Amino acid sequence: MEIREATDADTDAIRSIARDSLNSTYTDFLDEDTIDDAIEQWYGDSFSDELDDDRALFLVVERDGEVVAFSESELVGQRADTGQLLWLHVHSDHRGGGTGVRLLVHTRERLLDEGAEQIQCFVLEDNEGGNQFYRDHGFEHAGQREVEIGSETFTENVYVESDLEDDGEWGAIDEVSVDGETVYVSYGEAARGSKSLFYTAYKSADRDDRYAWFCGNCDSIDNAMDAMGRIECNSCGNRRKATRWDASYL
Repeated sequence: MEIREATDADTDAIRSIARDSLNSTYTDFLDEDTIDDAIEQWYGDSFSDELDDDRALFLVVERDGEVVAFSESELVGQRADTGQLLWLHVHSDHRGGGTGVRLLVHTRERLLDEGAEQIQCFVLEDNEGGNQFYRDHGFEHAGQREVEIGSETFTENVYVESDLEDDGEWGAIDEVSVDGETVYVSYGEAARGSKSLFYTAYKSADRDDRYAWFCGNCDSIDNAMDAMGRIECNSCGNRRKATRWDASYL
């Protein structure tokens, strides 16, 4: 799985995913005409300008050469220090395999890298699954706002990151199956690698038993750490250098 910035070449895929996602999730309260209006409004002729906006961020998830999900976010405020995740869409054929949470994690990381000091997420009030998704992955309800979709007005719930845990880490945990083995990946405990982040993986959801490093580049736990604290993924070559905080320096 590759997560990268969207380009003009991804426009058709983004439109298709948005349409599929809205039709498979929102039809209880969005009719077909409203969805068509929304797709045209957001991803129509002016979409190329959105991609070129310095404060906008569109990330896509690509699996085996096919774009299967995307996120739409932006930096707002006078100092562009608030990151807002506006939409996160996963094609209905690719849900349930961790694609959504991985895209959430990468979007959050990119917004923080771009200078965001706070992350806000938005989801329609009537989307029960979407609301639960943010609650399950380290965010708490902080308010509401109105949003126009087509010619109608709807209520969105606003989520912000929950208070950091006692160890100062972000609390998003994901259950992942790797080579037939179930591990629990803590996305708040990360180490930077040459190709992507490494995340701490545990054998249980309560994080009592630290087990391995989960490679964010290839979803593997086949890696090793040497005495100097360097990590290398045996599957894709992703490497993490030792830092002055590793045990070998104390």
